[in-house]
Amino acid sequence: MTIVDARSADKAGKRVGDNMSLKIIGAGFGRTGTHSLKLALEQLGFAPCYHMVEVFTHPGHSERWEAAARGVPTDWRAFLADYKAGVDWPVCHFWRELAQAFPDAKIVLTERDAEGWYKSISNTIFDFMSRGTAGQTDPLRLAQMSMGKLIVGDQTFGNRYDKQHVIDVYRHHNETVKREAPKDRLLVYDVPQGWKPLCDFLGVPVPATPFPKVNTTEDFRNYNRKAPGGH
Repeated sequence: MTIVDARSADKAGKRVGDNMSLKIIGAGFGRTGTHSLKLALEQLGFAPCYHMVEVFTHPGHSERWEAAARGVPTDWRAFLADYKAGVDWPVCHFWRELAQAFPDAKIVLTERDAEGWYKSISNTIFDFMSRGTAGQTDPLRLAQMSMGKLIVGDQTFGNRYDKQHVIDVYRHHNETVKREAPKDRLLVYDVPQGWKPLCDFLGVPVPATPFPKVNTTEDFRNYNRKAPGGH
């Protein structure tokens, strides 16, 4: 069943969308401003917003995402019932499934220039993943690392991290979202554009406060050094 078919099917009888909790699905890869977007969406009333940082503080979540990545059927509405939005990995890996489970949800594809994105992900996520699990004893951290290796390392990049391959995967993902997502549900968004295009798309007023800007490369490294078992 396609995304469009799923939405049409729900128009008969009781619609899935009537009881939906997730209203926004972030389809953009990590390091495209997803943490800033999380805070922005929460400020706009779409709180809480799921992000990879949620995995660090919710025992059992890593295992559920990993199971879904291995093909285990997942009740997405039950799993994400407490969230109004979701961005970053692992959410973006399941953007199609989530778009079907929440047929009225908007889809936001965050993207940035490929060169800048590659430099950022190489110095953060890839650097973190390359450290392995040696000396790691925290069960929550080990589960998160296992999930990340499967979803990001294996299934997204095929465990290849040479620049051209990584950029090709990034561009292919973005073009796939643009091609497959229903146009009336999709916003292609570069976070430095600020509030207006996001607020216009979501139909909410533009805040008077500055747009959040967080999780720079240094922020990411500091966070992972402070997290349980970080090094």
